[in-house]
Amino acid sequence: MTAPATQAVRRRVTVRGTVQGVGFRPFVHRLATDLALAGFVSNTANGVLIEVEGPPDRVAGFCDRLATQPPPLAAVTGVGFEDLPVSGADGTFTIRSTDRSPGRTLLPPDTATCPDCLRDLTDPADRRHRHPFVTCTHCGPRFTIATGMPYDRAVTTMAGFPMCADCAREYGDPLDRRFHAQPVACPRCGPRLRLLPAPGSGVRPVRDADALAAARALLAAGRIVAVKGLGGYHLACDATDARAVETLRTRKARGGKPFAVMCADLDAVRRIAVLSTPELAALTSSRRPIVLLRRRAGQAGLAPGVCPGSPHLGVMLPYTPLHTLLFGLPGDPPGPRVLVMTSGNRSGEPIVTDDDEALTRLAGLADAWLAHDRPIASPCDDSLLRVRPDGTEQVLRRSRGFVPRPLRLPVPVRPALAVGGDLKNALCLGEGDQAWFGPHIGDMGDLTTLDAARRAETHMRCLTGVAPEVVAADRHPGYHSARWAARLAGHAPALVQHHHAHVASAMAEHGLDGTAPVIGVAFDGTGYGDDGTVWGGEILIADYSGFRRYAHLAPAPLPGGDAGVANPCRLALARLWAAGLPWDSDLPCVKACASDEPTLLRQQLERGLACVATSSMGRLFDAVSSLAGVCHRAEYEAQAALELEAVAAAAWDTETSAYAFAGDLDPAPVLGALVADLRRGTPAPVLAARFHRAVARAVAEICRRARRDTGLATVALSGGVFANALLEEECTRLLADDGFAVLRHGEVPPNDGGLALGQLMVAAHLRQEE
Repeated sequence: MTAPATQAVRRRVTVRGTVQGVGFRPFVHRLATDLALAGFVSNTANGVLIEVEGPPDRVAGFCDRLATQPPPLAAVTGVGFEDLPVSGADGTFTIRSTDRSPGRTLLPPDTATCPDCLRDLTDPADRRHRHPFVTCTHCGPRFTIATGMPYDRAVTTMAGFPMCADCAREYGDPLDRRFHAQPVACPRCGPRLRLLPAPGSGVRPVRDADALAAARALLAAGRIVAVKGLGGYHLACDATDARAVETLRTRKARGGKPFAVMCADLDAVRRIAVLSTPELAALTSSRRPIVLLRRRAGQAGLAPGVCPGSPHLGVMLPYTPLHTLLFGLPGDPPGPRVLVMTSGNRSGEPIVTDDDEALTRLAGLADAWLAHDRPIASPCDDSLLRVRPDGTEQVLRRSRGFVPRPLRLPVPVRPALAVGGDLKNALCLGEGDQAWFGPHIGDMGDLTTLDAARRAETHMRCLTGVAPEVVAADRHPGYHSARWAARLAGHAPALVQHHHAHVASAMAEHGLDGTAPVIGVAFDGTGYGDDGTVWGGEILIADYSGFRRYAHLAPAPLPGGDAGVANPCRLALARLWAAGLPWDSDLPCVKACASDEPTLLRQQLERGLACVATSSMGRLFDAVSSLAGVCHRAEYEAQAALELEAVAAAAWDTETSAYAFAGDLDPAPVLGALVADLRRGTPAPVLAARFHRAVARAVAEICRRARRDTGLATVALSGGVFANALLEEECTRLLADDGFAVLRHGEVPPNDGGLALGQLMVAAHLRQEE
């Protein structure tokens, strides 16, 4: 019983942050009940509202524990208190229905199956034994099923699945971990699985447990199965079956790009990859990202076609009950323990989420479809990260497990939308001191991707409540994203230079308020420069309000423009031509060309036909890759540079010498020295290592000069080239040893997937100044 009113206090508590969809109301109910306090708790559009009444010491203890002991998936960003008149409540504490007034609260990302739900899934005595959709307040889908806010079952894709009596009882029981868990379900109330075979396959359609068994059998037989997950379809096959992997690669027109794999358990991971303690923590976290791991020598049983030319494997663990069941429980017929799990799409298209669309867009790719009838509200591809030697993470694709968790901004911004770039597209919404990235969309090259971006923008606006007053985009006049931004804005959007946005993104992630500029090192493949050329090897003095181009890589022609990127051998010849070096017939890049290719290319370069000048560091890496004999034709983005890094890694620990750039960043001496080493028969790993160290030492030298000129001692490393682990680590080491504060990306990708955050900060700042 509550103490008499004369000895009691009543307090209104508002809790902000990620506090819906995480079991916060049940947590509050249990806490208040344990302390014998009266009152209520309710979801509102701005967070959670609580009124609590009882003895002052118990009310104070209740308020303290709200922020210090929240549920596992909650993230409390603010707690407000207001004293109220005592009402003389009767000692009961209730959960009230959701307040649907306008406002904003935060929704958690989708999270992997928790240990308790895994026990339910595997326990033959549990009524959810083998249920592919087992979930509770501590795990499961959130972002991908939410259709609106505040978060409640009626505004999720579970609305079409009425709860059975048992689920309803758990949902209403404050002592149950499924209390007010919106995705709660069981075999009786759905959702349901089905396996749909390709026409003419001879396999019959089946449902539920039979669908999983049939899918596992098809995978064991070397077939390709489209599997519907949380945020879209995957295309799966046995990663140890060379013919199955090659078939999938051919059907998807994947080229030589590595596949990610999903392992049944950690034992399967350790058989194919080397796993450090920080990598283990990332791999098993509730986010369940793809983690880049060093693969074991000799392929370790994997088909060679899984990751050709790469020393790393992209590895993830099962993150849904369906994935766990697909690998099988004890006693099930055996199936593959390592599966290729690649996005369910054709190369260049967005991931497929709609069931009917999957049957058409994945026709010819899949031999069967393992589907279910719970709709996906928003596509959400798998996130990808690597773990650095110091244990910190570098996210390379920020999507499932991260979205829609907000980032804290160092300075407040007006309501704004930044649409990112045309590669690795991810939009960003911001208002006040928070910014929300949307899920990874991909490359904006066709109508289906643009449609996916439009849907993502609508969904994110619905979930965040941001009504943009400012729309920001890249300055590139040919970008689809910039044209889309203009349509959204109804007028010219705020245009932000590409590399300025990269540097601003790193500044924002590290909480810099922009009152002091930084030395920004922005290295990538392509970015539209203020002079109309292609930039990408830039040293900028920058803050949010503007930038100065302090130094840059010496330009060279880019024959064929963007189309020429697929031919590193031509890029190598263009770089040699710009450096005044001959195209000797014994050079690997010359040998790789067709017989008439050098003659035609020389004419093109001399006449300046279809050539644009570029200072791109990414293109220099491509050129050196071919010159060193590593990669001459690229089948996917950054292939030549990735393979050059892989080759350099083989000599990194033993080869500490470096080539030397001239002047600001003139690579002519580097290329000349590399050609001389080739003549001496120097192995490719040594050539590649010396080149990587040359770039890092040039960065350190230019930053030292910039510090002497400006007094600045903070360096931001950004752009897709800094996904190169060798280069990023060496630059960081040299700069830190020289007394610089080094900003490098963590949760925000260094590539164009993080571009929108920088656009947001620059555009909002410019508009505030206006």
